[in-house]
Amino acid sequence: MLEVEVVGVRIELPSNQPLVLLKETQGERHIPIWIGAPEASAIAFVQQGIVPPRPMTHDLMVSVVHALGRSVRQVQLTSVEDTVFHAELVFDDGTSVSSRASDAIAVALRVPCPIYCAPSVMEEAGVEITEATEEDDEAPATPPVNAERELRQFREFLADVEPEDFER
Repeated sequence: MLEVEVVGVRIELPSNQPLVLLKETQGERHIPIWIGAPEASAIAFVQQGIVPPRPMTHDLMVSVVHALGRSVRQVQLTSVEDTVFHAELVFDDGTSVSSRASDAIAVALRVPCPIYCAPSVMEEAGVEITEATEEDDEAPATPPVNAERELRQFREFLADVEPEDFER
């Protein structure tokens, strides 16, 4: 398994679909995962240190796990099937529970615990991002350059994203 970290969330335009961007800790590949608005908010809140006055669903889940005397040790992104990412929460006793990737990431950030990605998921969904130069902006548009340009725009968005961006 490859360890990944959450870079952040953004709203993909023009579809207004949120996504979370993960990056391998020992490499340059990134994984964009399209997610729902509630999960995007849950992830963005944790990253920005926002504590809601009442627990959100993921906060409640973590509290229930702790109240039952257990802890989440890690999250694993196990597969991607038809662009749907599958994950598991792995508990301190070795038990694992299937989860949507977005929910698992939101829980991992709250615990906190490491997030791992199966090599096959990284191979299928990983995108390598290179640092852009002024020359890159003038280069002819080919699919890899377009992907890199989109991810560069994503980085710029992350610098300015606010929780209000995810409200309806």
